[in-house]
Amino acid sequence: MSNYVGAPGSTVSRREFLAATGSVGALGLAGCAAPTNGDGNAAVGADETTVSQTSESSLPYTSPPEVVQVDEQGGKVTLKSAPARHAAHPLETMGGPVELPQVWAFSADDGAPSVPGPILRTTEGNDMEVTLDNTDGMRPHTVHFHGVRKAWKDDGVPTTTGIRVDPGEKHTYTIPANVPGTHLYHCHYQTHRHIEMGMYGILRVDPKGYEPADREYFMTVRDWDSRLPRQMAGENVAYDPRNRKPDVFTVNGKSAPRTLHPEDGSPIIVEQDDTVRIHYVNAGYMSHPMHIHNHRFQVVEKDGGVVPEAARHDMDVTNIAPAERHTIEFTADAQPGIYLMHCHKVNHVMNGGFYPGGMLGGVVYKEAMDTDIFAKLMEYAGYEG
Repeated sequence: MSNYVGAPGSTVSRREFLAATGSVGALGLAGCAAPTNGDGNAAVGADETTVSQTSESSLPYTSPPEVVQVDEQGGKVTLKSAPARHAAHPLETMGGPVELPQVWAFSADDGAPSVPGPILRTTEGNDMEVTLDNTDGMRPHTVHFHGVRKAWKDDGVPTTTGIRVDPGEKHTYTIPANVPGTHLYHCHYQTHRHIEMGMYGILRVDPKGYEPADREYFMTVRDWDSRLPRQMAGENVAYDPRNRKPDVFTVNGKSAPRTLHPEDGSPIIVEQDDTVRIHYVNAGYMSHPMHIHNHRFQVVEKDGGVVPEAARHDMDVTNIAPAERHTIEFTADAQPGIYLMHCHKVNHVMNGGFYPGGMLGGVVYKEAMDTDIFAKLMEYAGYEG
């Protein structure tokens, strides 16, 4: 069990969380019936065969993404990829369960595999040595980093560099941290399949003299066509990359209400008057207009470029295209409560035919954590304290 809760980035201790909820574990209310969609398995078009095959699988489940401070490791990190099961939302609440029966999850060093992959954080001016360890792999992979400028041989594209990492091999890329900002990394071998299977993550390069906000979080949004993960798990379905049919929508790999789970999900936990900075990354194939209720924010960085102050303006929706990165800032100056953060393509805020679900999270004020409504949300999310 993790000692920290909330989205990756700023840490809130589990002790702080329990104190804010009144130490009730957020589940102390009797008679809180979590809404379901009746049969409980419509979220990914899952039928009885899907659920049965997944439950009998020997693959481990993914963990939430971790932040790896690469500078503290001497500038070196090793990435591996392994097949795993991915429970975007494991319960029958709000249209669940939502499960991808097989993904290809990145892990860093001795860490657990996750989707998204580990968040690699370094500082401007430092080189990283990123070793892709495919010794136990079953198929070729590479790693391509957006944003930073690197040597041709380190671009991670097998077609143009001639370098791919076959099963049984390792390869080390030198990735200079020469473009500050938030970036994306992903496998660039058969990209249309390997990203769809979960091989992506965040690279964060802090500029020299970086001043963090009071609360700083990383959020990866993603649309999935579950047919490919299901096909790779042995189900009798056909995936067509030229005719994608996205049916699962996630924030940091989870679908609502699991997104609000304090340990497995990514709630944005704030206190009154905090300065909040969110690094959004779109690792999907569709654009996602991300909206936060009751707060006005500014986009301060885009794709590793600082937005000049004269060009900034208050807004409450930012449309993030595939592979784009938007960093937003706002002050937590609303009445303390629980406010939605979601894609405004409303069909993306669904689990199958059930609304709400999908690409939806929340800004949660500590002052609101001891309320009855927060306890109900925690029950829907499956948090047991």
